[in-house]
Amino acid sequence: MPGIRKTTHLTALALAIAGASANAELRTETVTYEVDGQTFSGYMAWDDEDEGKRPGVLVVHEWWGHNAFAREQAEKLAAAGYTAFALDMYGDGKLAEHPDTAQEFMQEATKNIDQVKARFMKAKELLQNHESVDAGRIAAQGYCFGGAVVLNMARLGVELAGVVSYHGALSSPVQAEAGKVKAKVQVYTGGADPMVPSEQVASLVREMQNAEVDLTLVSFPGVTHSFTNPGADKVAEQFGMPIAYDETAAARSWNGTMQFYSEIFAR
Repeated sequence: MPGIRKTTHLTALALAIAGASANAELRTETVTYEVDGQTFSGYMAWDDEDEGKRPGVLVVHEWWGHNAFAREQAEKLAAAGYTAFALDMYGDGKLAEHPDTAQEFMQEATKNIDQVKARFMKAKELLQNHESVDAGRIAAQGYCFGGAVVLNMARLGVELAGVVSYHGALSSPVQAEAGKVKAKVQVYTGGADPMVPSEQVASLVREMQNAEVDLTLVSFPGVTHSFTNPGADKVAEQFGMPIAYDETAAARSWNGTMQFYSEIFAR
């Protein structure tokens, strides 16, 4: 595809998988692409032991940017039998190491919904065009900032089988409308998350019920923001942020997502 550069390599996770099967390889590509004249860098992952087309899953990063955590989620999805694309919402090289910088990057990326959608849709196109992907079976999952992104794409009626939000903001100026939302929706949130208070949770339920959206929402009691990310505790200590990793919530949300995908992608 013109204007797209790809770098293929074998990940460390692939070496572990290869130990179980000499012929299985987890393949990854760093994909550089353009949207409206700006350069972005995403990460494609798939297991080439699987034959034929399989569903694709878009992974949208936290507000820090396209980092190792987002790429690791893509690799986990590939090991589970999907082709995953960890997309880039900020632009190649934009990776925040301080909350103030992350806030600036997020505000720039979301200054208008058309820009958000254009960046998401380009990544969706790249995933659908991958040789291993069944273009008609695509889902998206997002973390924190990324959780809000995937929910908004569902609200806008983007053709997706499902979206999953992990500790993402639930309120939005974009509201779901009856008959417009095509995706089934899963939301995992922390019951003690000050960034996603109960008012947001209740508002989302009302919004999705009024729009007749298929919604599953799980709230983990006592769990706060960023519960899926093992690096959250270090960040909380460094910057005094109300975030924390929770192993149980992380495992339950992942297992729930795998069950969700097995259902929405069933033929």
